Amino acid sequence: MLRQRTRRTAATVVALASTLLLATGCGVTRGAASSDMTMLIPNSPGGGYDQTGRTAIAVMEESDITGGSFEVTNVIGAGGSVAMARLMNAEGDERTMMTAGLGVVGSLYSFAAPYKLQDATPLAQVIEDQEGVLVPADSPFETIDDLVAAWQDDPGSIVVGGGSSPGGPDHLFPMQLATAIDIDARDVRYVPYDGGGPLTSALLGNKIDVGFSGVGEFEGPLSEGELRLLAVSGEERLEGDIIGDAPTLQESDIDLVFTNWRGVFAPPGISDERRDELIAMLEEMHDTPEWQQALEDNGWIDEFKTGDEFTTFLQEQDERVATTLEELDLL
Repeated sequence: MLRQRTRRTAATVVALASTLLLATGCGVTRGAASSDMTMLIPNSPGGGYDQTGRTAIAVMEESDITGGSFEVTNVIGAGGSVAMARLMNAEGDERTMMTAGLGVVGSLYSFAAPYKLQDATPLAQVIEDQEGVLVPADSPFETIDDLVAAWQDDPGSIVVGGGSSPGGPDHLFPMQLATAIDIDARDVRYVPYDGGGPLTSALLGNKIDVGFSGVGEFEGPLSEGELRLLAVSGEERLEGDIIGDAPTLQESDIDLVFTNWRGVFAPPGISDERRDELIAMLEEMHDTPEWQQALEDNGWIDEFKTGDEFTTFLQEQDERVATTLEELDLL
């Protein structure tokens, strides 16, 4: 439940890092034996970080941007805090990168990690992503208005889930939605899951009533008719046959626009020269037709920033998360 504190000590996170690094690792195209670089993914295969990281790698390899290949390693545990511990412990390693975003900002608070994302080496924000409000196909909620009415009538009767720890996007979104429809966010029954895959299983297993997460993570169950998308969180509707005509929240007179973001980081302690080289690789990737097509195919918003602009953005996001957690008595 939301009111239960989920913070753990920094020592716990470090211990998790040593025991949970059995996560899946697989080469993208050329195999780990000949891999020149490593991309850490802080959640399960199929999750948003996984999709973003693997797509970026595929584009860089296809365009021969790095002059080599990548090994992808999914590091699962503590909402991304285990992966962050591994990145921080790789200080000075100039051949490792990691995808991360708003969800990891939240997990670092939830698990009392002794560092923040900006303590690594920020390289680039690569996308923004709309969140979706999803229910099982047999849900009694046919529209977002149905869900809102039931939620307002009895907030405790609706169990919501998200693919991130408290403070992450899938937690912040339903809390802000609750506030927008005059529900006390402290009354929200939120259950965290480690990425879109486990969240999908919870929805299909009727363990929760509604899920909140990035829309792109649910292409399979949406296309197969297992889940329904009630609404999206951005300013405009998303396009695509699978997504259909899901309205924005604003179209249902809910005054809320919410977007998630994802970026790429390197370990701390790398040289300024190598940091600039890695940023240049990501800039080159961003300018390829293949990446632009990936943005369209996945419904991602092209929001690319590097350097001081990205660092300032990270500080703002950290404050955004901390403020929300304090309001919910989770800090």
